[in-house]
Amino acid sequence: MPKFFALLLTLAALLGPLTSPQAAPPPTPAGVTEPEVHGVSGHDLDRLVAEVLANNPQLETDQARWQAYSERVRQAGTLEDPMLMLQVQNLLVRDPLAFDRDSMSAKVIGISQTVPFFGKRELQREAARHDAEAARLEVEERALELSGLVRETWYQLLFVDRALEIVDHNIGVLDDLSDQSTSLYEVGRGLLQDVLKAQVERAKMEEMEIFLQQRRRSLEVALNTLRARPVDTPINPTAPLQLTPLTMTSAELEQLAANRPLFRQLAAREQQAAARRRLAERDFYPDVTFSLEYMQREPAMDDPGYDMYSAGISFNLPIRREQRHARAAEAEAEIRLARAEQERARNQIRRGIGEVLSQLDSSRRLAELYRSDIIPRAEHAAGAALAAYHSGTTDFMNVLDSQMALFNFQREELEAIARHQTQLAVLETVTGETLP
Repeated sequence: MPKFFALLLTLAALLGPLTSPQAAPPPTPAGVTEPEVHGVSGHDLDRLVAEVLANNPQLETDQARWQAYSERVRQAGTLEDPMLMLQVQNLLVRDPLAFDRDSMSAKVIGISQTVPFFGKRELQREAARHDAEAARLEVEERALELSGLVRETWYQLLFVDRALEIVDHNIGVLDDLSDQSTSLYEVGRGLLQDVLKAQVERAKMEEMEIFLQQRRRSLEVALNTLRARPVDTPINPTAPLQLTPLTMTSAELEQLAANRPLFRQLAAREQQAAARRRLAERDFYPDVTFSLEYMQREPAMDDPGYDMYSAGISFNLPIRREQRHARAAEAEAEIRLARAEQERARNQIRRGIGEVLSQLDSSRRLAELYRSDIIPRAEHAAGAALAAYHSGTTDFMNVLDSQMALFNFQREELEAIARHQTQLAVLETVTGETLP
């Protein structure tokens, strides 16, 4: 019996090299390790983006999915466990435990191992690697989208804060005008309608202030949700809202966008489908099963009872070709799908770049027109109307109208700048790069 178990150990050692070596564990997804902050103020846009990338639940979900897909790489292409067989054979029914009553009685131990056809295991590993790579690039794409969303929301928040400052200033101006019209009315030099008109315009400013405060609250909640903070955590940016010029052409932007994670992710999907197609083609060939058995016998009926062994090789018969053809056709369709998605993404990005550039140019020209021409003229007109009103050469309505026109122009300039900066953030998301 000792040689019986020694042979068993020898068989296990021989089959050991057939199993796949264990792959190294996947790298942990890189995370941002910025310090946690409760409030955001000053020039903290980059810090806010980093915090969102470190704490956003959706990004953590994508990273966990990447880790799960990475573990599949370690599983792919491994051999199935070998089969161990233990049996007794050719024993007599009338004496079921006697091995020395018949020369054909034996104790048998065997081991078998199925090995896939050449190349199948490597193709399984290749498909799993491309799948994990696509999951990793999905994390990068998600981070890019989140970064763009934070920047867009940030510039909208800057606009609301600057608009609130203008509204507050305009309320002060309207209070002064209302006091002047009231004083003139009390001494009989003004009209009641002037007093009422000033009060109505002030009420409109208060209405706009309430609307802007509500919008600011919504933007603050959105940013806090993205960074997984309590929704009432204050965000008080003090950065100036100003135009950032874009110096890149459409062709240069399209060249930048070619390296966007989305394209590399779709390319990985195509490579995965190609590996699956080659694997489906290999599935038309049989797998091989190797087996080895050792029979331990006892002397019986003048037979010395020499031990015996048997070795064998067997194949599966891949005759069910319909399912194999369907599997290959499925992989081929996935390749066409991945290529079509890449082309669709390229067209969408080209269109997106063109639209954003058009909006950027329009917003920039409007902002410059307001700053260099319209607002200076409106300021001059408001000052002249107020001076004429004091001298009695114009009525109060002209003063009020010129002041409200100045306010609207200032607000529209801020809107144009905010729209320009927001579109820059959109362009960074489209190209996948931080623009200079």
